[in-house]
Amino acid sequence: MGQTTKIDWCDASWNPLTGCDHGCAYCYARGMARRFKGFLPDHKPGTWHEENGLYVLDEIQYREQKNGQIVPTPYPFGFAPTFHRYRLDIPQTWKNPKTIFVGSMADLFGKWVPDEWIQEVFAACAKAPQHRYLFLTKNPNRYNKLAAKGMLPQEHWYGYTATSQKMLWTFHHADECLVKNLFVSIEPMLAPMQPGFSTHVPADWVIVGAETGRRRNKVQPKKEWIDAILMECEYSGRPIFMKESIRELMGDEFKQEFPWEVTGIADD
Repeated sequence: MGQTTKIDWCDASWNPLTGCDHGCAYCYARGMARRFKGFLPDHKPGTWHEENGLYVLDEIQYREQKNGQIVPTPYPFGFAPTFHRYRLDIPQTWKNPKTIFVGSMADLFGKWVPDEWIQEVFAACAKAPQHRYLFLTKNPNRYNKLAAKGMLPQEHWYGYTATSQKMLWTFHHADECLVKNLFVSIEPMLAPMQPGFSTHVPADWVIVGAETGRRRNKVQPKKEWIDAILMECEYSGRPIFMKESIRELMGDEFKQEFPWEVTGIADD
């Protein structure tokens, strides 16, 4: 599935992989996947198989809705990690350049994902070089491991999610990070943080946003939490992108900057 998206820092999402094993309490994708899971009772055998104990779809699958209509099923196995190999050529069908979020319904760099699958996704990106590709993970050390093997293309943008101080400081010093075009997504912001972008976070771009959805005990960030991030970004010359979820909170200080439009990023 490749489609337009409500995610405000990209033009489209593309999900050659769906599903995740992280188990985050605030995950929006899990509920969506479970809602649209299922096969037709007589689905064709041979259109999917297993590799490394994970599901692989070779063709699009279908399910029957309550009204009897037969429709494509984007998540036949629910939120179980699933490789949709038939989706790999989707970026080639988009002729106009787009900024594409790869894996909005998965973590492509999760520990359970084989290197070979990641390389297939990178190969698909290389076949449609007119686009800008952005990745996001909760396992950013995988980036370093792939980069050390020469298996991480340098032209893409690689992000990691940080909802805690420990996660934010994944790369403690810039010389430990082998990743170019690195960004950090502080979303959802669950607690105040001491960013330390000048010494601890070698990110070229910062995204920040609040938790959305209807989860019980949902955390609402305070303006001073965001102000601390904003101050660090302005001091270090890093662009900051604030999600729509905090527009009202930030008022006149609301900013949506992109690293490919902002120059003069300070060195660590």
